[in-house]
Amino acid sequence: MFCYQCEQTAKGSGCTSIGVCGKQPEVAALQDLMIYALKGLSQVAVEGRKVGISNRDVNVFTCEGTFSTLTNVDFDAERFVDLINRCVKLRESLKEEVRAAGGKVDFSDSPAVFQPAGTLDGMIKQGEEHGVKSNGGIDPDILSLRETLIYGLKGVAAYADHAQILGQEDEKVYAFIHEGLAATLNKDLALEDWVGLVIKCGEINLRTMELLDAGNTGKYGHPVPTEVPLGAKSGKAILVSGHDLRDLELLLKQTEGKGINVYTHGEMLPCHGYPELKKHSHFYGHYGTAWQNQAREFAEFPGPILMTTNCIQKPKESYKANIYTTGLVGWPGVTHIADKDYTQIIDKALEMPGFAKDTDKGTVMVGFGRNTVLSVADKIIEAVKNGDIKHFFLVAGCDGAKPGRNYYTKFVEQVPEDCVVLTLGCGKFRFFDKKLGDIGGIPRLLDIGQCNDAYSAIQIAVALADAFKCGVNDLPLSMILSWYEQKAVAILLTLFHLGIKDMRLGPSLPAFITPNVLDVLVKNYNIKPITTPEEDLKAILG
Repeated sequence: MFCYQCEQTAKGSGCTSIGVCGKQPEVAALQDLMIYALKGLSQVAVEGRKVGISNRDVNVFTCEGTFSTLTNVDFDAERFVDLINRCVKLRESLKEEVRAAGGKVDFSDSPAVFQPAGTLDGMIKQGEEHGVKSNGGIDPDILSLRETLIYGLKGVAAYADHAQILGQEDEKVYAFIHEGLAATLNKDLALEDWVGLVIKCGEINLRTMELLDAGNTGKYGHPVPTEVPLGAKSGKAILVSGHDLRDLELLLKQTEGKGINVYTHGEMLPCHGYPELKKHSHFYGHYGTAWQNQAREFAEFPGPILMTTNCIQKPKESYKANIYTTGLVGWPGVTHIADKDYTQIIDKALEMPGFAKDTDKGTVMVGFGRNTVLSVADKIIEAVKNGDIKHFFLVAGCDGAKPGRNYYTKFVEQVPEDCVVLTLGCGKFRFFDKKLGDIGGIPRLLDIGQCNDAYSAIQIAVALADAFKCGVNDLPLSMILSWYEQKAVAILLTLFHLGIKDMRLGPSLPAFITPNVLDVLVKNYNIKPITTPEEDLKAILG
């Protein structure tokens, strides 16, 4: 195997025997085969659009199939067999539609004619032939940009899947995912062509995050400032981790009146700010952090855990029996709930002890989405003009288990008292409970939400830039970003598309970025690796 799509990759260069995330070589091969099959489906879809054919089943499946290969989503080999076979079946059905419309369907020597082996072992061998290093002699910089595009598309597909579940879709998004995947087979593209595709991926991701934002806020209302308990309430309990608001809503409805309290974990914390979710009286609080203590937190939680999207590494055998997955998530030995009927997890919660007593571990505030922040924009602008607020720091991104992420905690702790910290994504759990106080009633630590709520952060920055009659890069705003997996790659590409400069990125730079590609990013966007909190703060503030 060879995989270097996440920040935790072995030795900062690539996992070659087993994934740091726990991904087995056979699963890595099947994920590579999944992407290869999707490239073939995309070739047909691109030809279909030339003759007016766009098949929704194909569009939705492309997002689902691509999403399944993200870091820590699906480690179940058998499920990939089903996905790959379904991909080929959809491809052949789409060919018939395209043929009937007069479009091209005669492909040769490409994944558009690939046929999966009839056995699991056979598919694994096929996957081993189509990994990152399957194209010998490819220019390293083109390979770097090709893989950057693929990882960006994985992030786009994840957000698009979440959005369509909530009824938000855009043909333009589907079309580009197919265009991008098909383009990775084109050996005639020059370096500048790849740069253009990568930046366009960022543009499409902005639209995709906008769709997901519309889905979340349209169904659950705009987040409002909400105080969330970090302790526990005596009684039966279920913990929900991941990202998916729809799954949480369904669980809340199905547990109504059952005597079970529902807690969030990780990126589900911002859900407490949505009016239509927080109205459920048994939606109690937040348990644990995100990555650094996850294994201990899951092992100690006295109730079952529902995983809605990628948010776990190496689930231990000792608590696999208490974990349930839904959607695309899957691991061997873990019960998967495919039909959204959560009776199993509810029964499990009633069997388990739950919390014996109330505990008070303080609270945190959530719900500072763009509507909330911009509702006090006049106060923020006045505070900046008066010198009460000197600088804004967006300290955001993904968390992970590898050492070095305490940089972000130390950075926030050292931010001067006349500065405001905005945060989003699971990286905030390094410092989300810090009591930073306020500036004239404006909290110094503002939780904007989940990673996809980068859309809200962008809207806040654009609105402030308009108010000050300047560009976003001219604002007293610095972005200090951490990255872990492919949704973070998509967001970073969106920031490049918007022309955002002077970002600091860590804990380490992507292994799939070559020195030459990094040099382009430095020249065009002045992107910098993080150093130390002290040095970076001094460089920013002088």
